[in-house]
Amino acid sequence: MKNDYKDRIDKVIKYIEENSNQKLNLDILAGVSNFSKYHFTRIFTSIVGVTPVAFVNQERLQKAVYYLAETNKTILEISNQCGFESLSTFNALFRKHYRKTPSDVRNSVRKKSNFSLHFSNKQEELSPLQDYNRNRENQLLKRAWENMITIKELPEHEVAYLRHVGSYLDTRVAWDKLGRWASQQGLTPKNYQFIGISLDDGNLVEEYACRYDACVTLPSGFERYKHMKHVEFKTLSGGMYALYPYYDTIEKFVLAYQNVFSLWLPNSEYDADDRPCLEFCMNDPAKDKDGKCKVDLYIPIKKRI
Repeated sequence: MKNDYKDRIDKVIKYIEENSNQKLNLDILAGVSNFSKYHFTRIFTSIVGVTPVAFVNQERLQKAVYYLAETNKTILEISNQCGFESLSTFNALFRKHYRKTPSDVRNSVRKKSNFSLHFSNKQEELSPLQDYNRNRENQLLKRAWENMITIKELPEHEVAYLRHVGSYLDTRVAWDKLGRWASQQGLTPKNYQFIGISLDDGNLVEEYACRYDACVTLPSGFERYKHMKHVEFKTLSGGMYALYPYYDTIEKFVLAYQNVFSLWLPNSEYDADDRPCLEFCMNDPAKDKDGKCKVDLYIPIKKRI
């Protein structure tokens, strides 16, 4: 099963290499891979080691170095030919990656006959992409994952929620506020489920801009119109999910996502479906003797075709 993921990621990489001078976005690349666009970045990053955007930029920068060293094209021409949105974007990314400006590189060509080779070697030193899929399938690891993951069908859930914008480590304020409102309505953890939804991939969105919904399930016939000023409402999609139980500190929870998407999913018979992951909160970390959170992480999946 893992070879299928490798082949699909290889197809994306080949597409990037052949079209890096064109406008590329996540929708296009997800379409090439036939992965859910909602989860494509997380899958690509877990397998390759960098985000698709970083990979595209790296490919463009490598070509830019060649043009600078081996042609007389102007820096503006090179920027356009390599697919950068603007000259300022090209200059900023180039300086960040190589610690030199494009002009510095061009001027150095006259001093170093092997400059292109030097920067090619430097590129390899900086790149985490070599042999990205070098690990062979580990049957023992596969069996361990099979014992940890449970495939479940979930129904739709009607929920009330509050949105938090900022670090995923600072969602406590939203939970406290939702908890007070829920308690007033008689919605307690003993009878109703509290669900977190991390809406943004931290590989793409700055930590301060990440969106997170703190949700509580509602009884049938709940009179929403009376509470519109205090909370919002929505329906969480049902369907097939892979359940991964997690119990550790909040700070390490992001590793649960990384492990499932990089270790279990590629070796499974499933693809991630185009729905958000659901984080069922099974305890209150503030009341846990070790300060740990217990979360049932539900990954939306579909049978691989």
